[in-house]
Amino acid sequence: MPWKEVRPVEQKILFIADYLRQLSSFTDLCTQYGISRKTGYKWIERFEQSGLDGLNERSRRPAHSHTQTPYRMVQRIIELRQQYQTTPGAKKLQALPAQRYPNEVISSKSTIYNILNRAGLVQSRRRKRRVSPCPQPFAPVHQINELWSVDYKDQFKLGDGQWCYPLTVMDHQSRYLYACDALKGPRLKETRAAFIHVFREYGMPGRIRSDNGVPFASTARGGLSQLSLRWVKLGIMLERIEPGKPQQNGRHERMHRTLKQVATRPPSRSMRGQQQRFDAFCHEYNEERPHEALDQHTPASQYSASLRLYPERLPEMVYPGYYEVRKVSTNGAVYWRNKRVYVSHLLKDENVGLEEIDDGHWQVYFGPVTIGHFNERDIKGRSVPYITIKV
Repeated sequence: MPWKEVRPVEQKILFIADYLRQLSSFTDLCTQYGISRKTGYKWIERFEQSGLDGLNERSRRPAHSHTQTPYRMVQRIIELRQQYQTTPGAKKLQALPAQRYPNEVISSKSTIYNILNRAGLVQSRRRKRRVSPCPQPFAPVHQINELWSVDYKDQFKLGDGQWCYPLTVMDHQSRYLYACDALKGPRLKETRAAFIHVFREYGMPGRIRSDNGVPFASTARGGLSQLSLRWVKLGIMLERIEPGKPQQNGRHERMHRTLKQVATRPPSRSMRGQQQRFDAFCHEYNEERPHEALDQHTPASQYSASLRLYPERLPEMVYPGYYEVRKVSTNGAVYWRNKRVYVSHLLKDENVGLEEIDDGHWQVYFGPVTIGHFNERDIKGRSVPYITIKV
């Protein structure tokens, strides 16, 4: 009798029925049903003890597991979690029982987390929005002022208790250090003023490479911030390194290491004194200190000013003639046919370009920066006031 024609429990019932009728020897019966004698005796024993219910499949989970956390330890973990106002996590709850109960077997962090989760003591966090990535790999650099790198070096406390945030701007090709400004924080107003000063004195680059922190980037569409939006309007392309990969801005990081050794240890007493040390470092780094990567020449000997001059008025964004151009309203949306497409509040009063990349499929740009896309077919016939673009 083929096994696949019936369910396992029906197979067992038929086996028991044939066994009770004694139509053949027990060995032949087991061979006929394709089971061992041991399995046959087990089915008969369960039938005699529990009837037909004994033939149902039983759980294979062991009644006791040597890896299961003891009940008393589960209660201790829960009590420790509720004992502190700071709600310690699994890592700390693994260390606390080890200190208090040195002779007990302490569970792993994942087990402790599962215990807290089953007890309803874990609150799920809202997923953090990430900055939109820039296309990788970066374009090569062959000329001076083709790429500038920018960064805020790690902050440190001055002698008078103020925090100092060094803003550094460097040319990628010549290693010329345009600025090292002692600022009170990575705030938009001070950073924008520092860049305006640098642009007026040295001209503008073709591209700027930064990390994903403020004020260079944000979680808005395209990773744009108010500062980088101005750069785009000035015709500067944006490059952002991947999170956790400072080696993508390795030349800048190497300069920071020298800066830290020379001009921040020990820190100055005041912001003014610290700026004087930064100015002295810039002069020595650019004018006197030979650079190994420049064949022992100084950055100043390789540097030349940019031919792109800083305009006193930001130009309007220009798009190819085949783009559909729309102005972003104060609510962050553009009007499209009989609907509104939400773009970004950051781009209010700015012009964006829409390019049809397929039938009814539109790509949205702010200058060269891709904001997102939407498909008319997804909302055709639907009464929705807004179309949200996808990244």
